[in-house]
Amino acid sequence: MDARPFRAALLAAILFVCCGASYRTANFVVQTADPRLAKQFGDAAEKYRKELAVAWVGKELPNWSAPCPMTVQVGANLGAGGETSFVFDRGEVFGWRMSIQGSAQRVLDSVLPHEITHMIFASHFRQPLPRWADEGGASSVEHQEEKAKHQRMLLTFLRTGRGIAFNQMFAMTEYPRDIMPLYAQGFTVVEYLIQIGGRRTFVDYVGEGLRTNDWSAATDHYYSIANLGDLQKVWLAWVAKGYPAVAPAVASRNGALSAVALASAEKRPRPEPNLIYHNGGKAAVLEAGAGASGPSNGAVVAATHVAPVSAAPATVMPADGWHARGSAGESVATVAAQPEGSPLPERTQVTHPQPLQGPQQTIIDWGGR
Repeated sequence: MDARPFRAALLAAILFVCCGASYRTANFVVQTADPRLAKQFGDAAEKYRKELAVAWVGKELPNWSAPCPMTVQVGANLGAGGETSFVFDRGEVFGWRMSIQGSAQRVLDSVLPHEITHMIFASHFRQPLPRWADEGGASSVEHQEEKAKHQRMLLTFLRTGRGIAFNQMFAMTEYPRDIMPLYAQGFTVVEYLIQIGGRRTFVDYVGEGLRTNDWSAATDHYYSIANLGDLQKVWLAWVAKGYPAVAPAVASRNGALSAVALASAEKRPRPEPNLIYHNGGKAAVLEAGAGASGPSNGAVVAATHVAPVSAAPATVMPADGWHARGSAGESVATVAAQPEGSPLPERTQVTHPQPLQGPQQTIIDWGGR
């Protein structure tokens, strides 16, 4: 009997055990241990890429010039998460690489749509987004269980003085040292805006903010909310009520949302200034919310680490609303009047930067089921 076929089969089996299975689609090359999961992940990635692009920007994306290598580690006890890197260079975006992990279910219903939303935003805007908008939008397409975690964490962050004043959050081009409040707060702000005006309006709003760096004017134009200070107030009122469903507002002729429609959508009173207040040195939420659940030539290569920023987290003060620590006397009313950061330069892009969790680790509490 010829031993060559046997040796070839043995070699193929060894390579499979060592390297896992690979499955290629038009835009992804999936590498994982189980060939059935490789196909499932690849087909799901293409489906999300198509459907989420239509939801966010109104049309499908053309195929990328080269497929994105996607490495997936699957385990029932692996925390869900990952990162996607890519390159911005003179108005182009390319060099995609994705590395993700989690249970098969969480990869399919949360990690993949999250990471692919980052890719859709990068393909559409061709520049980095403010961190709150990028992570908030990506988190808004996760499974409902994951979104509920962000909502619960936000209440804890607000009670303990870890909220971020909107004039600081909208100017953040890098991740803060205290990263999870940015995720929770960014997600809930995006969720609130999407409920009012939909995903397409949100994308247009972010586009105008990027072009003008005048987020108050963009907020007034697209949502008929005068400035960031007022947006912060109505968002806080919505959070304190337990994230109730918000009726969509009616678009006016120029595409902006009607102020009358916005006022009637929730039928909410003007939020009290002490909605969130200090109590013996600790911030507390009033009872209304207590039960709520590199290339050369100037190319910029995406990084996989967090670059901390100097902006301190905000705390909530009585009577006047939020104050940034170290700037006593700065009220919510003055938040919107301040400069909202310098124009966003081309820079390192980071997506979902928290480290991958080990088995049973729950430090970050992002999935892991």
